Amino acid sequence: MSTVIYPGPIFGPIHSRRLGISLGVNLLPSDGKHCTFDCIYCECGFNADRRPKRSLPTQEEVRIALEDKLNEMKATGVLPDVITFAGNGEPTIHPHFLEIIKDTISLRDKLCPKAKVAVLSNATMAHRPKVHEALLLVDDNILKLDTVDLSYIELVDRPTSHYDLEKLIQDLKSFDGHVIIQTMFMKGMYKGVDVDNTSDAYVLPWLKAVKDIAPQQVMIYTIDRETPDQNLKKATHQELDRIVDLLKAEGLDATASY
Repeated sequence: MSTVIYPGPIFGPIHSRRLGISLGVNLLPSDGKHCTFDCIYCECGFNADRRPKRSLPTQEEVRIALEDKLNEMKATGVLPDVITFAGNGEPTIHPHFLEIIKDTISLRDKLCPKAKVAVLSNATMAHRPKVHEALLLVDDNILKLDTVDLSYIELVDRPTSHYDLEKLIQDLKSFDGHVIIQTMFMKGMYKGVDVDNTSDAYVLPWLKAVKDIAPQQVMIYTIDRETPDQNLKKATHQELDRIVDLLKAEGLDATASY
């Protein structure tokens, strides 16, 4: 099993299928994974296999490292399209997430004003007032909703604590459209169970919930890197295109990454 652990607190830039030239910000330890989900498709591996020993980077460490990297990129004439909070788990876990977002926006405005600030999150902390405030500040508030089938979430996304699906959907709605829904579609087997979520049985209830959330955009994607479980497969272009067409038929802006 090969997995990716990102050095911290700044990594890249990398070319993102969805975001362009992305400079990564990792607010988690640089030697392991720390997440409120334990997804079977996570490129960082299973939580139990990647327990970190180092601490979270401090707000000041993140600010200095980001400023240094942006100055370095500016000197080369290649600036990021987006500064993306992702890395080794759930970025909104960081106790100073709001303050770090404010620092990042200030540095962006100063050094690369055309770049967006994006957060990739599983939305499990979106109910916290400071996290909610921070996510309203960023350009691309990209929050996960893989399905509205709780048994599928428990099997595939594997929340590490109680997961209230209805409450989470209300949290997504509370952004009043300032949210991008991100959904993984895939196929294959896990522990003898079919995890194909591309059929109408999964897609149509999810579509109804997404329409109710009324996001600014929906980003659907499929497996692109090696996964910790080896029995997972990519959704096909045709399957993703069908789902995009369903979203667009409901008046939603939607894109697929293959």
